[in-house]
Parts: sequence; structure tokens; C-alpha cells
Amino acid sequence: MKKSILFFCIAVIWSPTFAQTAADYLSAPFPTYMTAAPDGKSIAWIFNDRGERNVFFAKAPEFKTEKLTHDQGDNGLDLGPLVFSPDAKTLLFVRGNSRNSAGQAANPAQLQQNTDKKIYSLDLESGKSRWFAPGASPTFSPDGKSVAYLMGGAVYFKASADTTDSIEQLFTARGSASMLSFSPDGKYLAFMSGRGDHSYIGLWDFENKKLTYPEASLDFDAYPTWSPDGKRLAYLRIPNILNLLPFTSITEANPWSIRILDLETMKAAEVWKADLGRGSVMVDDLPAQAERLWWTPDGSLVFPWEKTNWMQLYSINPQTREVKHLTPGAGQVEWVHQSFTGNSLLVMHNIGNTERRQVSKLDLSTFELALLSDTTSIDWGAVALADGVAYFSSSWNRPGWPMIQSRGKTKLLAEELFPTAFPKVHSKPESIRIEALDGFESFGQLFLPKDYDPNNKYPAVIFLHGGSRRQMLLGYNYSMYYSHTYATQQYFASQGYIALSLNYRSGIGYGMDFREEDNYGAGGASEVQDVMAAADYLAARPDVDKSRISPWGGSYGGFLTAHALSQAPEKFNVGVDIHGVHNWNNDIPVFASWYAPEKFPEMADLAYKSSPMNYVDNWKDPVLLIHGDDDRNVLFSESVELAEVLRKQGVHVEQIVYPDEVHSFLLHRNWVRTLEAAFEFINKYSLTK
Repeated sequence: MKKSILFFCIAVIWSPTFAQTAADYLSAPFPTYMTAAPDGKSIAWIFNDRGERNVFFAKAPEFKTEKLTHDQGDNGLDLGPLVFSPDAKTLLFVRGNSRNSAGQAANPAQLQQNTDKKIYSLDLESGKSRWFAPGASPTFSPDGKSVAYLMGGAVYFKASADTTDSIEQLFTARGSASMLSFSPDGKYLAFMSGRGDHSYIGLWDFENKKLTYPEASLDFDAYPTWSPDGKRLAYLRIPNILNLLPFTSITEANPWSIRILDLETMKAAEVWKADLGRGSVMVDDLPAQAERLWWTPDGSLVFPWEKTNWMQLYSINPQTREVKHLTPGAGQVEWVHQSFTGNSLLVMHNIGNTERRQVSKLDLSTFELALLSDTTSIDWGAVALADGVAYFSSSWNRPGWPMIQSRGKTKLLAEELFPTAFPKVHSKPESIRIEALDGFESFGQLFLPKDYDPNNKYPAVIFLHGGSRRQMLLGYNYSMYYSHTYATQQYFASQGYIALSLNYRSGIGYGMDFREEDNYGAGGASEVQDVMAAADYLAARPDVDKSRISPWGGSYGGFLTAHALSQAPEKFNVGVDIHGVHNWNNDIPVFASWYAPEKFPEMADLAYKSSPMNYVDNWKDPVLLIHGDDDRNVLFSESVELAEVLRKQGVHVEQIVYPDEVHSFLLHRNWVRTLEAAFEFINKYSLTK
């Protein structure tokens, strides 16, 4: 395994190259949506090759890569997920973009066509694909003869062999449906019905054409999961948290619980409930996928719980109520995939390797956990094969790539597609810790410049990730957004900068106490202290020119960049603020429709005092603002208003605006322009000092 990866890395490092640009560091196709056939004999995934998104396929035993779709150009049409049919002969995929609040699908390439999400069916024997239906989230029935899917929050149903343009809503219901799940015998379709401040588990009875909500509640009932025999349906019950200001610390709430519905009696019972205090909150974005419950062959349930400061896996036996801790150690479980046999789970985590991601196999009969990863790599997206696993892997000098591990050997897939001109110049990042004035310790990765000389004084940059529930790693990230920004930090280092990527408080990877630190975000912006500490750390280094330290970042990173430039202009040179939040009271309603500042004056006062706009009078340093005006996460007006205020007080503002572009840019050329412009803007002002 290590030999194969090492050979590939050496080939990347020493391959002949010309003068590199920032775009070269973004040139490798980025892989997503790894999925395995139900028999474990084939896999499919998506490559985003500089904006050109296509489906790729590999089949046992050779696992030779085939390109199944042939979409051309950087057209801004998203692709994925992928769903195999039960007989592994058909692959469904979704192409197109989601709609904004005005009902308009994203279209940054100005295509003169409908860009809504559409489902396509691909015959794996003939290689031909066809339009199947408008919508998203396709789910095959157990016999493969039908497909349920979502459109506008409603459930639709269609025969998988139907080649007509007909569409038919399966049933009429209030609320917004999601989390579709067929019972093993295909008699029922379970789903979550979202109702704003509560949600139900719904059941559609195909034989009787009847819709029921067996146990309606005042809470959020979600994540329906069928037992292997189809006789029971497990789900979570999560109490509502009233008037909690988003982007503020929460460490306890009314505890969530696990319930099981008996299909014969249609009665449900609680089988487990979280303790009061730590672990009582079910965190939305960990693990980072739709499931939260997994049945074992003996009828136990595996679930994530944050009881020990770390989101980890536990099991509960519904009969004996015995609870077992399955993944002990310092680290979080972030992603879980159940094998096609149901006998094991593939778990992505950072247990014992905090600034990377590893894949382990959890045997559901013995509950033994076996590490599958090389501890020097970053691995994710694993799926089970009949004789091994497939996953994505990256390292400090190699972006994410699909791989297969079988019989003790590891094989790189589609190796011929990796660009030969990918940059050889990389700086191996060093893990560092930084203590703020309040004593809080944050983390980061430090990149030293090419041909580093400790006697020189270099300009420096601080990259601030978004989220804030994100983490920069000791290598190329498993998210395309942060793979691109990691690449840009590498480019800064190649051009003579000391580059620091800061993992500030409220991010993930370091436990609940780090993530839910008091007074972060809209509750006090305490993480700004970590940014100041990072600037002081760099300024104190003998190899850094303290007059040339520049922050840059996107989204929450833009928010912190704006805080840095407004609170301490003397510490910084210039900054690049990419779709950042500047006034919490403007943007919080995007995430919490109930929030109106005038109705909650105390909340609104705290949120404003936690915003960069509260300090904007101090701002002196030049700034580059970058934003797409179809951003659904951060209002475009956040950049409009900041530019107006800064111009009035004589601050130099430059801008790049992308018409109809969303938050995580759909067009590759917009990524290239953004990251090249970030370097050029900072470099222009760094060279003048």
C-alpha cells in the first residue's frame, strides 16, 4: 500500500514542470460521491475536472476506469449524487442546480436552458444515458422496479423502466419531505416530514395507498432507519430548541432519544435517551451525512453521541438496554457508511490523528475497530467492496484521488488522468499551537516558503476557513472548497510567503469544548482573539516582516478577515474578504426565519456587537471584496453595505463580483480568478513595503 502511494507522490514531486501559476495548483480533477454497487463488484464516482463534471466507473476484478458521461466545458451544472440499482445494472445520477428563495435555479454560466436539478438513468451494459425525471434524491425500491424521488419538497414515484416524460406525485401531504427510505420488502416508504419547528416520521403504505404519521410529536422526529427484517423502524426524536441564536455556543439542551416503531402494532417506544448535560444536543453537521442510526445483524443499533467531548459511536441493545462505547480515544467520528452486507461500518474519523482523516472498519458482530488508512494520508468517502474497500485519499503534496484497497494492496484508480504538469513545489506543513490572550489554545498549519532562509524576513498570510464548522488539515482537504484554499496556501509558499492556516475556536476536529467555546460567533466573536494571536505569533517570528501580514478567507473566514482589519489595522497590511458576513443581524435570518432583530433587542444588540460593522470606524487597510450575487448562505448585500461604508471613510476597496454565482462557486474559472486575485492583491501591497 505505502509503496504504491509513495511512487505516485514521487512522480508528482519530480515530474518536469514549467513556471507554476495558482491555476496549476487547482488543475487536478476533484473526486466526489464515491458509491458502490449492491453486490460490491463495481464503483462509481464523479470527477470535477476544472469545472467539467462527469461520472466514472470501475468494475472488478481489474477495476479499469471508464468515463460514463461526456459533459463538456466549465458550465456550472452540479453533478451528483449517484445511486446504483439493486441489480447493479443501472446508475441514476442528478445533474443541475438548486433553486434560491425566488425559485430560480443557479446559472452562473448564463446558459440559455433550464438548469434545475434533473435525474438521469444510465444503463451500465450499453453505456447509454437518458433523462428520467425532474427532481433530486432518487431512491430505488428494493426490487429495482420503481424509483421514489423529491421535487419541491414533495415525493414523486416512477417505474424505473419508464422512458416517458410523465411525472406523478406519490401522495399529497403538508410539509417538506426528505430522508426517503423503503422498507426491505418494499411495502412502505418512510420519510421525514419537516414542519418548521417540528417534524414527523411519515409512512406511505403502497398496498393500501394510505399515508400515516404513526407517532406525531412536538419534536423533530428524523433519520428513519429500517431493521434488516423490516419489522421495526428506528428514528431519532430531537426536542426543539426555542429562540437559539444561530452561530452561538450550545452545550446542553433537552436530551434527544432513540425510538423504535413496531410495524405490526404501529406503536413506538423509547429505547435510549441521552443524559442531561454533555451529549444532550444532537449536532446537525456531525456526522456529515444523512444517516444517524445503523442496525447490526443481532438487532442492536449504532448511533453517534458526544458524551465524552468527542462525537463517537455507541451501540444500544433494545432488549437489554446495554450501551457500548465503540470508538474510544481522542478524536471525532465524522462520516459513516454501512457495507452492502450490513455486517460492518466504514468510519471516517480523526481519532489519534487530529489533523488528518482516517478510515476504519467496524465489525458489527464483534464491534472490533480496524484502521485501514496509512496514518500519513487523509482518507474519506469509503465504500465496501466484495473484497476490500474503495475510498478517496490525499496527502500534503497530492490532492484527493480514488483508490482501492484489496488483499493488502492499494491501487490508484484513473492514474492516467492526473495532470502531468501538476506543481512539484510543495511545502510540507508543520502543525503548530497558538495561545490567545485569554489562554485559549488554537491550532494551525505553517507553510514555509520555497528555498526558505531563516535569516530572511518574509511577508506572511493567515488563511481563515469558513463554516465555522470546518478544519484545515495537514494536506489537501476532503472538501473541494478547502482543497482549493489549501492549494492556494501552497502557492503563497511557493512565491516566497510564510503561510499560516488557522484552526480557530468554534471549528471542528478538536472536540465539543473547542467547537462550542463560550461567546463565539454572534455571541461575542471570541474567536477573533485567535486571529489576533496568530498575527502576534507571526510578528514575533524573526523570519516574518510584521508590517506585511495579511489575512484572507471566505464566508466565516471573510467575517474574521473583516474583524481583523476593523479591530486591529495596525497588525495587518491588507486583506481579502470573500463572501463574508459583516452584520449578523442581516444574515442570521437566512438560517433562522423566526429571527427578527426588532423582536429580540437583547439578541440583536449582542449580535451587532459581535459583528465587524461594530468596529468598522477603525478600518484603514485596503481590502479586496469578492462575492457572487446568487449567494444563498451570505447575503450579497453584506458586501454591498461594507463597501459603501468603507468608501465613505476613505478606505481603498477593490471588488470582484460574479453574476448569478452561489456561495461555493460552481464555475471553476471563478475559483481560479478568485484565488489568483487573492494572491495578486496581497502581493501587490506586500511588494510595496
